[in-house]
Amino acid sequence: MTLDLLREHGTPLARQVFTWKDLVREPISKLDDEAFTRVRLIVGHAVEQAAVRFQHAAVRFGAEHRLLLADIRRVEHHQATLLRWLQPADQSPLECSIAVAQAAVEVGAQIARCEPDPYVAQALRLGLLEDFDHLYRLAALMDRLEGRDANAILQSYTDIRPGRPTAAQHRAPEDDLRRWYDRYATAPATKLHARIAGAIAYQARDHYLDVGPTFADPVARQLYAELASVKEQHVTQCESLLDPAETWLERWLLQEAAEVYLYWGCLSSESNPRVRAVWDRFLAYELEHLRIVRELFEKTEMRDASEVVPLCFSEPLQFAGERAFIREVLAAEADLGAAGTEFVPRDAESRATQSYRAQLERDGSPSETVAAGYRWSPGTELADPRIRDASVLPPLKATGS
Repeated sequence: MTLDLLREHGTPLARQVFTWKDLVREPISKLDDEAFTRVRLIVGHAVEQAAVRFQHAAVRFGAEHRLLLADIRRVEHHQATLLRWLQPADQSPLECSIAVAQAAVEVGAQIARCEPDPYVAQALRLGLLEDFDHLYRLAALMDRLEGRDANAILQSYTDIRPGRPTAAQHRAPEDDLRRWYDRYATAPATKLHARIAGAIAYQARDHYLDVGPTFADPVARQLYAELASVKEQHVTQCESLLDPAETWLERWLLQEAAEVYLYWGCLSSESNPRVRAVWDRFLAYELEHLRIVRELFEKTEMRDASEVVPLCFSEPLQFAGERAFIREVLAAEADLGAAGTEFVPRDAESRATQSYRAQLERDGSPSETVAAGYRWSPGTELADPRIRDASVLPPLKATGS
């Protein structure tokens, strides 16, 4: 199964239009639709938002192309809107957070497993185990605040268990920077994986920042602040993997290729017919964006675009549960940290990180507090025999007439 990026034809830019009714469609169901339908929507929205951010910044470097950037950016914005508005309308903010964390874990696990560069793969696995623990802390928060089981959202695709403890994830800024890949020697897949991982991290960061202040519970508010801080670290890590010598047109070309790669995977694995039609439509849009930017790149830089992006994709993202891989990584690497650009055992972390972490946690750790005494079991309160067994309830008193 391949996708030829030269022969496939996209939808002409002039026909990439929307109406308000088209943008705001019937949302998916949080219970009836497969969890990975929601995962795809979350990751698609994340990558579209990354495209919009990049194209706004690119105007500073390519002002002569500002009209083209504005045209494509408007379409990207509307694509992001449509995907976001397909999210279940009855999801609570905490349920949304658990869904965002699941998307980061599952897609992060797949690209880490498939990543050909060992160093970049290690960086992706570092972020994976940290996102995995975030999911556990959010599940504990749901149990604490609502007495509900996060598995209703996860649908048993993703384990609910501790990863690398969130309290141990806080690193000094210099320990979140990584060696960047070589733009000439690195496989195209690595360049795309770094961008997708960065987009997911950025979205999770913004989500935690937006949702956290809406809680009244003080531990919940602190937990969201802590998770947002770690996701800022993940954004820093992903951005530092990109070769700074890449030109802005080269980066635009790679951004469009990442969107094509992602949408092809979404289309190949989607189970909901309505949403599958969206992926088919958006893949055609992104193929056209890629064609336009490829021609601009080759005309401006006098280079063949195949030096930067592949001529075809041979295998789409699968969007399937990665439980076995995650458990394997958890068993082998839970105690890893980072010092400078290298990955080291936690007891070898830098003095700067140890001081930074001690300062943050001087008054306690919200991620430790929220999970104190928590151990996930199916059904939460419904599985507790003291509650399930009606015989333990006091008999009702007879009321007089």
